[in-house]
Amino acid sequence: MRTLLSWSTGKDSAWALHVLRQMPGIEIAGLVTSINEAADRVSMHGVRRSLAEAQAKATGLPLHIISLPSPCTNETYEERMSAFVATARDAGIEAMAFGDLFLADIRAYREDRLRGTGLVPLFPLWERDTRQLARDMVSSGLRARLVSVDPRAIARDLVGREFDDDLIEDLPSTADPCGENGEFHTFAYAGPMFDAPISVVTGVVVERDGFVYADLDSQPRDQVAGGVGAGASG
Repeated sequence: MRTLLSWSTGKDSAWALHVLRQMPGIEIAGLVTSINEAADRVSMHGVRRSLAEAQAKATGLPLHIISLPSPCTNETYEERMSAFVATARDAGIEAMAFGDLFLADIRAYREDRLRGTGLVPLFPLWERDTRQLARDMVSSGLRARLVSVDPRAIARDLVGREFDDDLIEDLPSTADPCGENGEFHTFAYAGPMFDAPISVVTGVVVERDGFVYADLDSQPRDQVAGGVGAGASG
């Protein structure tokens, strides 16, 4: 089954790729991410396009980019997603996979949007115990860094931290260990799903729209805050 994987650049989509590659009958044909046209960053996570491209290169898979305006209405978001799905189906894609863990409303939304398109929705990580899942990710060699946090849910100074055993222990008991409720988002830069680690450095930290973002880049540079956190859409 030729499958595209929804790619947020974070640990869950990276782990979903690792799991899918071990599933019989699944051929991963590529990764799919949405990019904020104004900021040239991945939607929601606010990660630079260049880092998403570096991830795709390290997986050996093509990266399919869906460009979104900023701001982006739900109508525009759904129109562009639907157009991409139709093109993918015509190219022989049979399924779309997602790294969702347990949010039933998100799963229902994805299933509804794919209904009747000819693409089968796949959820390889669905309802796994998230504390054990987080531990499994770390012990496997997956390396990720927190690129955004919701300071209403966890401490703002956790942004930029490594996603490791210490981080998991430092999370409050009210937070999901994988951040599935939006407590934090990550960028995965090493692990069994990559051919080689991706070099990243942490730069400027900014707060925008109620969230705290740490900018990542592949090399030190003079950074400005303008684009960080500007990736959210739809």
